[in-house]
Amino acid sequence: MMLSDVMEDYLKAIYQLQCEDDDRIKTSEIAAELDVTSPTVTSMIEKLEERELVDREKYRGVTLTDEGETVALEVIRHHRLLEAYLTEHLDYDWSEVHDEADRLEHHISEDFEARVADALGQPDVDPHGSPIPGVDLEPPEDHGGKPVSEFTDGDTVVVEEVADHDAEVLSYLADHGVEPGVSLEILEVAPFGMITAQATAADEPVSLPKAVAQHVRVAAPQQLEP
Repeated sequence: MMLSDVMEDYLKAIYQLQCEDDDRIKTSEIAAELDVTSPTVTSMIEKLEERELVDREKYRGVTLTDEGETVALEVIRHHRLLEAYLTEHLDYDWSEVHDEADRLEHHISEDFEARVADALGQPDVDPHGSPIPGVDLEPPEDHGGKPVSEFTDGDTVVVEEVADHDAEVLSYLADHGVEPGVSLEILEVAPFGMITAQATAADEPVSLPKAVAQHVRVAAPQQLEP
């Protein structure tokens, strides 16, 4: 099935929103995710419905069909493998790879994808800790992390995943040692939501506004598999 880059972007966005909400996704949510207008979303959803890639219920939103989910997972697999390859083999910073992978994800062949995966040793996660769908394009297992904003003073947690779309935030987090696999001790949660935490081996604590903390997913040590 030949799909435009924009169609694939919509399917990817709907899949990611479903992972967060596990419900029908509203037009307004898709519009906010892709920074487009609601009428633009409505027009595209009609096209995707005609191709049986989404299931739409008027006034209730959309879900992906099995075929739509498979397309979304393939694009996500391409994206996250590319992010890993760019950081590990081309010396890109993790704050730089999202936009580059966005441009490339629609245009690589399955042979290229397989070679990239082999060169990386078949990784399970990308540089930001996001799970990479397998070659079977089954949904990857959710590692169960929660936003660090859900924890409180005195908790010690381990960073599992950081949202990849804001380069400035990623640079800030890296400068303060906040990346997947690092332990964080939460020193203080202010009434207005600002979190102060100390990362392993970092010289100084890091301040995380609530809007940033919501995109840093962590697990308590007892949640991690041995």
